[in-house]
Parts: sequence; C-alpha cells; structure tokens
Amino acid sequence: MTKLSREIALYGTEEVVTPPQVLTAGDLTVELEAGNLRYIRWQGEEVLRAISFIVRDKDWGTYSPEITEMAIDIRDDSFEVTLKAIAKDSEQSFSYDARVEGSSTGKLTFHSTGRTEGNFFTNRTGFVILHPINGLIGAPVTIEHTNGNIKESTFPAIIDPVQPMMDLRALTHHTPSGILVRTLMEGDIYEMEDQRNWTDSSYKTYVRPLSLPWPYKIEAGDKIDQKITVEISGSANKSANYGTVPLSVGDALGSVPPIGLGLRPEDTATTMTAADTLRALNPSYLILHHDPRSGHDQATLSAMLKASQAINTESWLELVVVSTDNTQAEEEILAIGKMAAVLGSPFETVLVSPASDMKCTLPGSVWPETPDAADLYRIARKTFPKAKIGGGMFSYFTELNRKRPPTDMLDLVSFTTSPVVHAGDDRSVMETHEAHFSIINSVTEISSGVPWVLGPSAIGMRDNPYGSSTKYNSENIRQAMNWNDPRQRGLMGAAWTLGYIADFAIGGAAAVSIGGCTGPFGVVFSPAAYPQPWFDDYGGLYPVFHVLRGFAQLKNCTMLTLEVPPPAIISGIAARSADGSTTYWITNTKPEPVTVEITEPGLVKVAILCAANFIEATKSVDFMDRLVPHSSMIKLDSFAIARIEMKV
Repeated sequence: MTKLSREIALYGTEEVVTPPQVLTAGDLTVELEAGNLRYIRWQGEEVLRAISFIVRDKDWGTYSPEITEMAIDIRDDSFEVTLKAIAKDSEQSFSYDARVEGSSTGKLTFHSTGRTEGNFFTNRTGFVILHPINGLIGAPVTIEHTNGNIKESTFPAIIDPVQPMMDLRALTHHTPSGILVRTLMEGDIYEMEDQRNWTDSSYKTYVRPLSLPWPYKIEAGDKIDQKITVEISGSANKSANYGTVPLSVGDALGSVPPIGLGLRPEDTATTMTAADTLRALNPSYLILHHDPRSGHDQATLSAMLKASQAINTESWLELVVVSTDNTQAEEEILAIGKMAAVLGSPFETVLVSPASDMKCTLPGSVWPETPDAADLYRIARKTFPKAKIGGGMFSYFTELNRKRPPTDMLDLVSFTTSPVVHAGDDRSVMETHEAHFSIINSVTEISSGVPWVLGPSAIGMRDNPYGSSTKYNSENIRQAMNWNDPRQRGLMGAAWTLGYIADFAIGGAAAVSIGGCTGPFGVVFSPAAYPQPWFDDYGGLYPVFHVLRGFAQLKNCTMLTLEVPPPAIISGIAARSADGSTTYWITNTKPEPVTVEITEPGLVKVAILCAANFIEATKSVDFMDRLVPHSSMIKLDSFAIARIEMKV
C-alpha cells in the first residue's frame, strides 16, 4: 500500500525536481535550471523569462538533456557556468557544450556549440528566448534585422496567428519600470511567434525560420554554433509583495456559465461505474467524442449517451468528419444523423470539425484539403435541425486563430487548450494563467459576437496537433505533451483548473468544459495501466472534482469582479446568489503558503481543501459544503482551495 506523501497530494507524483540555482552578479540574477536560464532579473524586475538551448525531435518533442559535466564559478561581480550535455533517444543523439557568463555591468552571454556523430533529425535545435508578456503587450520594441536595417515596432496586442517579427538579429525593449534590454542573437536566423496562442505567457524568439523544411537533418560532423548576448541598463522601481493579500469584490459581470466534462468511448465503462458520484458533481453537459477513424460507431455513441443519461446531463456531440470532399462529407454527416435519430435525436449541441484540421498547419505550409467550412456547417444544421451548431477547432486556440471559421454560420465557436504543449514544469503550467485574458480578447474578436465555448481542456493533452502522438507517461513525471499528467490528480491540478475556469468565465465564455469524467483527464479515479500513486490502492475523488462541483453550484449566479493586488498569487471567482450572499472560490497558485484577508464586512464561513485533509476530501462528495465560521484572515497552504461564504 502506498503511503500518501505531501508530494502525491500536491502533484500526483513523487518525482524529485531539482530546484534551480540562483546566480547573482550585482543587480543581475538568473536561475540556472537543467542547463538553461530562467527569470533573468535586474534589480529584482524580470527582463527576460528564459534563454534556453533546446533540442527537439521530428515530432516537436523536446529532449531532456543529460548534463555530463558542469562547473559553476561565482565571483563578487560575475559568474560563469560551463557544461557538456547530450540529448538522445534510442535512434539518435546530439552533444553540445555551453558557456554562460554574467556580469554586474548588466551583460549576460549564453554560447553553445553542438555536433552529432550520426545524422540527427530535428524540427528545432538551438536557442529559444522568451520575453514575458506582463507589461509588454502592445509595448514598443526596436527590431534589428540580419541585414542591419532597424525598425520600430510593438509587441502584439491581439494574439498574432503567425510570426509578428521575422529575420531577426536583435530586439531592444524597455521593461514596465523602464529598464533597457537589448538581446542580440547570433549563429542563425531567428524569428518570433506569439506563444500566447498556446496559453504560454511569453513571446518566443527561436532559431531557424518555419518557412524552411522540417524536420531537417544535422549531418554528422556539422557544427552548430550559436550565441545570445543580453545587455541591461537602467533602474527598476517595483518590488513583489508576498505579505497578506487583501480580497474584495466589485462590479457585476454577468452569470456564471455552465460547466461540462468530456467523454471518449474508451472511458465510457468507467464513467458508468462512477455515474452516481458524477451525478453529485452535477455537470451541465457532457461532450461525447465521435471519430470514425478510431472505430467509433453507433454502439460507442449509444454507450456514451447512456453514460450521459445516467449522470442526468445534456449531451453534446463532438463530431470529427473524415471525408475531405464536400459530397462525401455530407453523406458522412447524414449517416451520423441517422444514428442519432435511432437514439432519439438526443444532442442539444453538435460541434463539427474536419479531421484534417486536427493537425497543425504551420505558417508557410500548404493547408490540407478539407470540406468547405460553410457547407459543413450548413449540412450539420440540416442534419441536426434542433441542435445548436458549433465550429472552430477541436485542437487548440492556435489553430482557431490561424484558420478562422465563418461565424455567421454558427451558434457557437469552440476551441480547447493545454498548458503543456511547450513545457511541462510546474511554474510554466501555472504561468499560463497570465495569457488567458489575451486569449479572451482575441477569441472575442474572432467570434464576432457569436458565443464561444471552451474545452474539453485539462493539463494533459488529449491529442497532439504537432506530431504523431502525445506522450504516454509510464514514469509518472512532469513533461511537455503529457497525455496522462500526474498533476490532474493533485492539488496543483485543482488549483490550475479553478483559475482556468474563473479566468474564462469572467472573460465571457458561454460554457467551459474540463477534460473528462474518468481516465487521464478525469475527476474521479478509475483503474489504468499507468501508475496513479495512492489512488491505485484507495481510489476516490481527485481534488479537481470539488472545484467543478463548486462551479456547478454557482451556475447562473451573478459573477463579481474579484479584486486581487499584483502579483497574482491568488486566483478565483466571486459570485452573488439571489439571497444576497457572496461566495468566493479561490486558490493559492504558489507552492509557498499565503494569507488572504476578506475585506467585505460580514459573517465568514470557510471550507479549505489542502494537503492536510487530502484523504478525507477523496472520500466525500460534499467535502467543500462543510463550512465553518472563520475570521476574515485565511491562511492557504500550497495550492490550497478555499470556498468562502459571506453573509452580510
């Protein structure tokens, strides 16, 4: 029997994560993590989010390099790091040397050279620089091109679907407090993409233009030689405050939207087993996934529908259309319509997407053949006349932004997200909240007044638009492109989900659905081939169950602005019921404890889910209904969830 550790309660895994080493040279600080640099700060203010030398495979998967040698030399006014590393799998390997030098003068360099003994196939090998989005959205930037020409521009405000800056040699910008930062990139041609497309909280400048063929081959004996130089000057005037966080509510925003869950045929049996528990969660709808390429047929559709009916919820159909020809696509949709008619025409909403749109088409590439979108939606409306018709993308916002649907043909615009497309570490996952409101602004523009819906989304990736598959996580670790991510079972997964729903609900989503009922994106344990420490022995509810149940209870209540001072340690939502009471659902987004103060006067009752009561919460569907009187000062442990009720 596995003993519950704090790590399993928080993260769903006992994987050991080596903390970053902070390197300091005067006012310059950087975090050294796995041989790369994060959180480059000057006088405490972030000037760059990261500088990384990365090696990717032909499916855009990022290797975790093995560092074979490392030396760190720290002096009074400078530091130096040298390392040797190898990125490899069973088929190929790439070795590289790197040197990092930092000075109190504000100069930072990262130089890397690499080679392969055999041919190495990759989609990207080289430097990636991340500019943070906080304070830089729409801000000025000076661009220096490879021919020496200089251009004044701005960081994108609305999310750019392709590359806002190309043919780059250097970028110069000011931080929000006025620090001047120049980033010089040598050794190849660089360009920028807007990583907010994937909910990353950064603008990413990367090596090798996407217009060039990929994957590409690094020949045996070829040398990769690249260097990044950052020059920083000026003074910061801001500092983080991690003391008590005051919380207050403001203006009304509209109603809390309905909350749904996804369902795929492979999870139908375990969902049926958990139907009583899921009925207590009270989701507004299930999205039933139907893809003929996976052998889905009337039997699988019928089984999912029975599960939905057992949970007593609406049924939405997520329909993948395989045919690329308009006539064949119509025949395919009509055949699904006949299946639905036999089952009693049960679908309140039908979401439609061509299968070919479920794979990414990178900028500069030729779009694959698909049925005409307007015709597809017209056929769906004719086939399902009583249902709302939704379109967009079953993959990510990125693909929606790059291929926008004819919204005048739709009742709903839909898309999903995942926070582990590019990075799998805890901080990167939680930082995706910074990009949510950029997504909201952009999708509001794309939808042109048509309601938009989100999901099914979870930390893990249900599909990989960028390669052959997601990563089956047999080792139960944190990594990019995880299919089964361990944090789905932990408090961190619940905290991320609470913030996710809150952000998009406040931003105007007509509905939000989360990954699944059971399985890798689920809210209730079910047996699986992959490891689920502690739950494999005891089963029960994941913490995220209580978050979704809490939002379901708030359906149609009036949302209120939740006033939280920066930095955004606390995430959540406030809502007012018809009786005038106010409910807060909030979470600590950090591993460090924090204290919040409710500034609204009145009687306070609180229920808290944290590592200390994790086991009890896995056994009780009504755990967060057990409110007790509390002072207005509330201490939240790592990723703790709080339900707060205020009676004036």
